[in-house]
Amino acid sequence: MKETQLLKGVLDGCVLQIISKKESYGYELIQNLRKSGFESMTGGTVYPLLQKLEKKELIKSRLRISDDGPDRKYFSLTPKGEAYLKEFWQQWQELTIKVARLSDAT
Repeated sequence: MKETQLLKGVLDGCVLQIISKKESYGYELIQNLRKSGFESMTGGTVYPLLQKLEKKELIKSRLRISDDGPDRKYFSLTPKGEAYLKEFWQQWQELTIKVARLSDAT
């Protein structure tokens, strides 16, 4: 099974977690995901996800001037995003406990 299939359900939470630590722009998010072990992460996955999260009002964006080129769109969590992230981690913890139980049973 490919990692991307398993990631579909948790990538929102991973991206929100990174943004919760520091306001970030798209390419920076991709690099952080890659550094965390998600080497196959691409802009084709992350940028549509950012649009979806913004549409759901979990993140907000603002343009900032960049010294290195064009202006960058930086993302930060909204209060709704903070609540979603908290719930994500609670559900993740419950899920990993259940999966571990199954693994221990075999």
